[in-house]
Amino acid sequence: MFSHKTLEKNIGWLMVLSFIVVSIGGLVQIVPLFFQKSTTEPVPGLKPYNALELAGRDIYIREGCYTCHSQMVRPFRAETERYGHFSVAGEFVYDRPFQWGSKRTGPDLHRVGGRYSDQWHYVHLMQPRDVVPESNMPAYPWLAERMVSETTGKDIVKKMTVLKNWAGHPYTDQEIAEAPAMLEGKTEMEALIAYLQVLGTAGPKLQ
Repeated sequence: MFSHKTLEKNIGWLMVLSFIVVSIGGLVQIVPLFFQKSTTEPVPGLKPYNALELAGRDIYIREGCYTCHSQMVRPFRAETERYGHFSVAGEFVYDRPFQWGSKRTGPDLHRVGGRYSDQWHYVHLMQPRDVVPESNMPAYPWLAERMVSETTGKDIVKKMTVLKNWAGHPYTDQEIAEAPAMLEGKTEMEALIAYLQVLGTAGPKLQ
């Protein structure tokens, strides 16, 4: 019979039993989430990103925007008064991976959709201090010069097909077929703005 002291001295058994304990604890916490509708079903009105928004999301990740901006409003008064209704799991069903984050050099962006005009976003990305004088955000002028169909959007059909077949995103064959046309003539700036403008728009609103 093992005593605790004996177990601590036997590295092999300690590793095996620790793995078993952690596995059981993990399963107890994780498995129920797959059967909880609030975490696996989209909120009413939520749609998967269209081709332009999806390309914009890739640009958002490529440029490292997530290192300074979170996308998760926490259920605290200080946050809901500033950003809006707290985030709920059903809003992130089509985010793979989600962009929650915890670092906020800049403000949270989960409820930024529709808060500003496309022109405001354009000016802000070209030169942040023109609209927010105290901002320390870098400028991204090159986004207005690159065509999205030649960069992040060149594999858009393949990406949407994979999301449909392997992740269950409800894209239609027509939406996938029309994806390249949606990106034609669009700059990376336009794609990123399209992504920002849809963030949080399907989520619950404060009463």
